[in-house]
Amino acid sequence: MLKFGILSTAKIGYEHVVPAIQQASNAQLVAVASRRAKSAQKMANHFNASQAFDSYEAMLASDSIEAVYIPLPTSQHVEWAHAAILSGKHVLVEKPLALKASEINKLIKARDKAGVVVSEAFMVTYHPQWIKVRELLSKGAIGTLRRIESSFTYFNKDPKNMRNRVELGGGALPDIGVYPTVCARFATGLEPLSVNASVEFDPIFMTDRYASAELEFDGIDMSFYVSTQMSNRQSMVFHGDKGFIELSAPFNSNLYEGDEVRLHNSGHNETRIYRFTGLNQYRFEIEAFSRAVAGKKQPYFTLEQSVLNQKVIDAIYKSGKSGKRVKL
Repeated sequence: MLKFGILSTAKIGYEHVVPAIQQASNAQLVAVASRRAKSAQKMANHFNASQAFDSYEAMLASDSIEAVYIPLPTSQHVEWAHAAILSGKHVLVEKPLALKASEINKLIKARDKAGVVVSEAFMVTYHPQWIKVRELLSKGAIGTLRRIESSFTYFNKDPKNMRNRVELGGGALPDIGVYPTVCARFATGLEPLSVNASVEFDPIFMTDRYASAELEFDGIDMSFYVSTQMSNRQSMVFHGDKGFIELSAPFNSNLYEGDEVRLHNSGHNETRIYRFTGLNQYRFEIEAFSRAVAGKKQPYFTLEQSVLNQKVIDAIYKSGKSGKRVKL
């Protein structure tokens, strides 16, 4: 059982990741850290964790913790991931890991020196629906893939929310733009060659509230848009010459219609549906991470993958600013 500590009492940890740790067959939550002792103790009591720390430094100094999960604001991810690595802990850190691809390099160096497992928490890459999409594409189920289309939007204008605070790393691209890019890369096994994008910033928050991007892969075009100020929508479609694949809940599992992968033939007169019900992609993430820490042969999202994905986001910002296509 991998002994986890969590840095902060953030909502995603409270609602999704810590329950997943509890459900996992090979992990357990043993400690909670917060800058407020009462908050740490309250969460520790709720999840029956044996320890509560009133500082992140105190948790990292503890020998009773083997791995830490970091759901802090985005602007603090690299700082505390680096501190955790230096303390000899394995690290699972929320996405986006960084706000620039270059920031990840020092984590790779520290990881290699410490000999620990460090991973950005892209839970989607562990969900069976995405493994099925990758399998269908590799087997040529839709023939030659020509185009990928995606959207991810929600409406949030709360000035106190970290997604609308530029100093905390807020914005649409860091929060949700990473999902269409990582899922396209995961499903196809390919990297984009260039990006052309437009990015719109909120005049008050100064965070990006809307972004539209066109990505060029080898023989494949991709378009997607993301927004923090549009009505809720998630979609992802892979279109080939012999059919297309669409997902009902590509990013937030068990949302909307549930988790379905729909394979349509070219005549659109036959549809094969793959349903994935009652599954917890956060649990799959925790169990895979724990197996990797145990030295078992287990694919997981590496820091090298994080660099590649963040380079795409960096290029989207650059293209949006210059108005020109940016090569990767």
